[in-house]
Amino acid sequence: MAASVVKTPKCPRRGSVKDVAQSAHRSGPTSSKEANWNWWLLLATVFLVTFATRFYKVTEPDHICWDETHFGKMGSWYINRTFFFDVHPPLGKMLIGLSGYLTGYNGTFPFEKPGDKYNETRYQGMRYFCTTLGALIMPMGFDTVYDLTRSHEAALLAAAYLIFDVGLLTLNQYILLDPILLFFMMASVWGMVKVSKSTASGGSYGLRWWFWLFLTGTMLSCTISVKFVGLFVVLLVGLHTATELWLILGDLGQPILETVKQLACRAITLIVWPILLYILFFYIHLCVLNRSGNGDGFYSSAFQSRLIGNSLYNASMPRDVAYGSLVTIKNHKTGGGYLHSHHHLYPKGLGARQQQVTTYTHKDENNRWLIRPHNKKGLPKGKPQILRHGDIVRLTHMATRRNLHSHNEPAPMTKKHLQVTGYGELGVGDANDAWRVLIVGGKVNETVHTVTTRLKFIHLLQNCALTSSGKQLPKWGFEQQEVSCNPNVRDKNSQWNVEDNEHKLMPSVSFSVYAPGFFARFLESHAVMLQGNAGLKPKEGEVTSRPWQWPINYRGQFFSGSSYRIYLLGNPLIWWSNLVFLALFVTVFLWNAVVQQRRAGFARSTAQNQAQSPDSETVAQGEESEHSTMDICSCCTPVKEEVPKAVPSWSPEAPNPAQSLRAAAWLFLGWMLHYLPFWAMGRVLYFHHYFPALIFNSLLTGVMFNYIMRVLPKWIHHAILGLVLSILVYSFAAFSPLAYGMSGPLANEPNSTMHNLKWLSTWEF
Repeated sequence: MAASVVKTPKCPRRGSVKDVAQSAHRSGPTSSKEANWNWWLLLATVFLVTFATRFYKVTEPDHICWDETHFGKMGSWYINRTFFFDVHPPLGKMLIGLSGYLTGYNGTFPFEKPGDKYNETRYQGMRYFCTTLGALIMPMGFDTVYDLTRSHEAALLAAAYLIFDVGLLTLNQYILLDPILLFFMMASVWGMVKVSKSTASGGSYGLRWWFWLFLTGTMLSCTISVKFVGLFVVLLVGLHTATELWLILGDLGQPILETVKQLACRAITLIVWPILLYILFFYIHLCVLNRSGNGDGFYSSAFQSRLIGNSLYNASMPRDVAYGSLVTIKNHKTGGGYLHSHHHLYPKGLGARQQQVTTYTHKDENNRWLIRPHNKKGLPKGKPQILRHGDIVRLTHMATRRNLHSHNEPAPMTKKHLQVTGYGELGVGDANDAWRVLIVGGKVNETVHTVTTRLKFIHLLQNCALTSSGKQLPKWGFEQQEVSCNPNVRDKNSQWNVEDNEHKLMPSVSFSVYAPGFFARFLESHAVMLQGNAGLKPKEGEVTSRPWQWPINYRGQFFSGSSYRIYLLGNPLIWWSNLVFLALFVTVFLWNAVVQQRRAGFARSTAQNQAQSPDSETVAQGEESEHSTMDICSCCTPVKEEVPKAVPSWSPEAPNPAQSLRAAAWLFLGWMLHYLPFWAMGRVLYFHHYFPALIFNSLLTGVMFNYIMRVLPKWIHHAILGLVLSILVYSFAAFSPLAYGMSGPLANEPNSTMHNLKWLSTWEF
């Protein structure tokens, strides 16, 4: 990026060179101390205003708001050591549980639904914890922008954009993962900038340099351990680190060994260390949650055998499956459910009006099936007959006494598959109840084993495989998973295993030897989480949104919809002006790129002309001395010109416009990484997913405002900054009831105090 060329003004100073040098020596430390004092004063102001706005009414309302019903409940489960399933990694929920435990919460409140009163529950500690982390974002944002630009004005405006956004305020005050995620994300960027600053100032391998490297690695690990979207800030830090190493490699004043050392140090602190921490968090998670809970069914039978209270924990059951065994059958795919049926029928128009068969991810009496011969009404008498590869069986549902059945009717959701139903009376059906049992990779007469054997059930007449399609049934199917019969018998989702096995005549063995180790459970946890994340669907009546709606603040989201209303919506002045500065950055960046390219072409052309005309070199040198681009004149002490170091593009040694533009470019990249990927996601999305990108946009606004204002006199710059800050404070005061609580009529009624603030019809407060 081309640096701005400033024409040298006439030096206003008078006196000898010695006097000027002494004056510069005297004013340098004073100016530095004054700047340092101003920085501390502004930082203290940011702290004071942030904590005042965040902790005001932090315990109100005293009922469950929005997703507190999920994350408060999960905190309770950590306190009670009860296993559960969630689509996010565990760190944020562990911290919520820890904060509740340390502040006296006993983990007994049910967190059933939004609006339930907390009453005497000690929920305040968990809110204080989340709010504290959310409040620390603003001081870190202030210091980050200051290090990028060396400008108090830019840092103050960026912090103000974060402080006075009512949406960020709302998101920070409740028992949620978002303030924890945003804190670790901002700390990662803060540490990244500090590492660059330390490297640029020659502090590599010093204690402070190592501290910031390890802090950055720790924060990166914590970010992705709260939500998988933390991967976006990992990419940002990775790209910046690669750029920094590339510049160090290009510094011919350093041996190539220096690049190797820098690479090794960063690999240890930013790759190896975060991975070890990430694994440690999961180890703690799996050690703490060691009791059976409602999330068991999402995991494999082997995984469940490690959970105290689960039917498979230290289980003693028959090793072999036999005719007459009472079993539960689990789909073998990641997150697969149990083969399940109930008395309810398929609705009219969706195949035969017969009993529904589904998969259900929770343990239930309706998951139990009896294995019977396909051609006999009764069970074999005498010595138990072992089930083997290739046998033909009937599966009778114990609760309803109907047989597992399929016929030539399309499945309700997957029309290319055949319908699977429960059919018959008291175990008596027809020929469509017969299924051939095949062991995956099995041989003739191979025995079917409990838990470890993978099975396929092939319909004898239709030649299709019993499968779990993965599609969720509507309300008539209680939102359970569809079971169908797939003509493609190689379908990977058609593999099952027997989990529970009861037979009075079969000897039992202990299954503890089949319990998996930590790394097997670690890998399975990730497979289940990723699958669950991809399959998230909105609940009925739930307000969702699309990525194009987020930057324009198109629609908010109710946190509390009772008489005390909380509505998540961004401060429109902040959000819309953010878009203006975003567009302004793109324009300025492209313009500077064009100018740089033209100047490079001009320089090449000039060099060619000089090579052809030797006399022009003397003329060029004379013109250069007459029109210097340095802000120094003949009365000033000459400065020895040094070869510039190869330092990272946004780790400043001195403030200049090009540096600010490079800093803005990295913040713009951070905004893109945290926003654009959502356009490609097929899962359900919500308004709050935009807030990580909002932070980068707000920091970018502070940098670009300072970049534009630099050409003005200082007093005008400060006057405009004061005006902007006043507008931000006024808009915050006007829209703050959205975060602090509203009562009375809705904004669409003329007598509402918020009526004049409903600027868009899509705002529902």
